[in-house]
Amino acid sequence: MNTIGSELRLTLFGASHGPCVGAVLDGVPPGMAIDIGRVQNEVDLRRPSPGIGTPRAEVDKVEVVSGVMEGRSTGAPITLMVVNRDTDSSKYERFKNVPRPGHADLTARSKYSECTDLRGGGQFSGRMTVALVAAGAIAKMLLEERGVRVSAYTRQIGKVVDEEERSASEAVLSRSNEVRAATPELADRMRQEILDASKDGDSVGGVVECIVDGLPMGLGEPFFDTVEGELAKMMFSVPGVKGVEFGSGFRAASMRGSQHNDPFVLVDGKVRTAKNDAGGILGGITNGMPVVFRVAIKPTASIAKGQRSLDLESGQQTELKIEGRHDPCIAPRAVPAVEAGAALILADLIIRGGVID
Repeated sequence: MNTIGSELRLTLFGASHGPCVGAVLDGVPPGMAIDIGRVQNEVDLRRPSPGIGTPRAEVDKVEVVSGVMEGRSTGAPITLMVVNRDTDSSKYERFKNVPRPGHADLTARSKYSECTDLRGGGQFSGRMTVALVAAGAIAKMLLEERGVRVSAYTRQIGKVVDEEERSASEAVLSRSNEVRAATPELADRMRQEILDASKDGDSVGGVVECIVDGLPMGLGEPFFDTVEGELAKMMFSVPGVKGVEFGSGFRAASMRGSQHNDPFVLVDGKVRTAKNDAGGILGGITNGMPVVFRVAIKPTASIAKGQRSLDLESGQQTELKIEGRHDPCIAPRAVPAVEAGAALILADLIIRGGVID
């Protein structure tokens, strides 16, 4: 399925090397102010940076096809489209018979037969996140009208880890550098980690942390539509994501309950917690604290080093060297996708929870 959401529904369409990619966002309340310039700015944040990103140079201009008139939502589905202009499909024919390690070539063929579109990764490509980010920008506007802010930053690239606990305000500062790190010093170190991997003909992974401030207590639809469950489903749809954790996450396994439990306190007349190991969620429901989660991004599967694969026609082992234009690290470009995905899910839960009519 290419659709996610209950009251606010997102459908993605297109493919990496097709004519376009796009999104249909259904359920946006009528009369909401839509800043198309803001949508474009968000999309621009996921474009590759010189030296540490793919040489593929797409303009990524967002076109609004329907659902917005005179700067406001009409209540009809909002259709956003981005034309693909800088495509080179010449290197992908071989992968039908010799699947790339770490890619969806083999599994896509098993599900969709040889008809599947493998050019640039087809519908499995990170290229699809341009449409996700465009739609997420509108969800962000909807949330911000209600005092909710979604911010993400790069927590780790390879062996370079940001050890500090960051606030939403610090996460926003990451927009000032191409690696999307919280500080210039970390940005320099992370950038070098990417360049070192690229020099070796290899790639490197990373971790993106997302912080959501201003959510009311009580959002979430247990048992199966919990806040963690819905966010995790969205995050795992972002290409390259291999893990999601909330609050203290996997560290909780080495803690005792007396360490992990967050004591309740009164702050400005509101019930809050003294710390936030729960990541702002208890029983699958928001507790009024910031929702904090982290997403692990695997190293880019397409690398210049030779890799062992299998020729599906001959049944023989073969060495595969992948040519083309690829990011040595996709984590920085995943930051706006994580923000967008979180905004879309939380906006949907807010509508489902009756906060928005």
